[in-house]
Amino acid sequence: MAMVAQYSSLSRPTRPLCSVCIANYNGVALLADCLDSVLAQSGDLEFEIIVHDDASTDGSVAWLRERYPQIELLASKENVGFCVSNNRMVEYARGEFVLLLNNDAALFPDALATLRRCADQQTPKGILTLPQYNWQTGELVDRGCLLDPFCNPVPNLDAARVDVAMVPGAGLWIPRAAWNELGGFPEWIESIGEDLFLCCQARLRGLPVQTTRESGYRHWQGKSFGGNKLQDGQLQSTFRRRRLSERNKTAVLFVTTPGPLMWPLLALHLTAMAMEGLLVSMINSDVRIWKEIYWPAITLPLREFGILRTRRGQLQSTRRGGLRIYLQPVVFLPQKILLLLRHGMPKIR
Repeated sequence: MAMVAQYSSLSRPTRPLCSVCIANYNGVALLADCLDSVLAQSGDLEFEIIVHDDASTDGSVAWLRERYPQIELLASKENVGFCVSNNRMVEYARGEFVLLLNNDAALFPDALATLRRCADQQTPKGILTLPQYNWQTGELVDRGCLLDPFCNPVPNLDAARVDVAMVPGAGLWIPRAAWNELGGFPEWIESIGEDLFLCCQARLRGLPVQTTRESGYRHWQGKSFGGNKLQDGQLQSTFRRRRLSERNKTAVLFVTTPGPLMWPLLALHLTAMAMEGLLVSMINSDVRIWKEIYWPAITLPLREFGILRTRRGQLQSTRRGGLRIYLQPVVFLPQKILLLLRHGMPKIR
């Protein structure tokens, strides 16, 4: 782990069942709620807490060392992003399982015990999450997500449904052995969509991706990264978030969709994205939206065809399930149409 200062707890357990991994960047105002919720877990499950600080400028490292000396702190000397931060923590972890937890999230008191119980019921052991609740209102956000054909997450609100297509990286539980088998988060994604890629890859390998029915966590969506939230009934996002989201969903569709179905889906996806980009740019009266968000995503398959084809070949060669199984948690009405009908065009700032 080059360029990382390690501050180890003297009481670090040698064989914890779970390593709770929290990526932090300038989150000193959020961390107390997050860490206290982990330390307050019920049951006798032995766990360690690892925080990777991504070169914060808000005093996070000094604050953590003073207030939470019992945690494992990895302090990066340079900003490396969400994917690298999580990969470093899991490499450092000792737990049989890891729980990736956002710094703007807080666990219910029985969260780890619930995840452990549900993990014991999985065969083979795969990915799990908890029901996600809005930090401010307490309303249910999702119980994991389904996907539309273009890799847009569709919140699962069905309490009876356990198998999902993906789970948010804000609260993602996985055996450390499975994480290592899958290769962790791909660093080429940077941020936004790394959870989508990991879960699609897991399903291709025949690993379950599921949600618990009980317990949960509170999440302040968009607090740590910006965007991805409703404000005054309108969806709000940022240039950086939207750029990464559109680019990475295009790449994930290309690489993970099994069989020849990928090609017509990709053509439809790029056509729909071009129409959306032109419309959003005109409504917002901002040509930068087209130039900086949509055009790079639309041209990605052409510009990086060789790279994407290689990644696709490597991933598809390890596939253990058929197309029918892969498509089970896919809904065929595009999620963006539903969002447009409910909330209108997004505001990008």
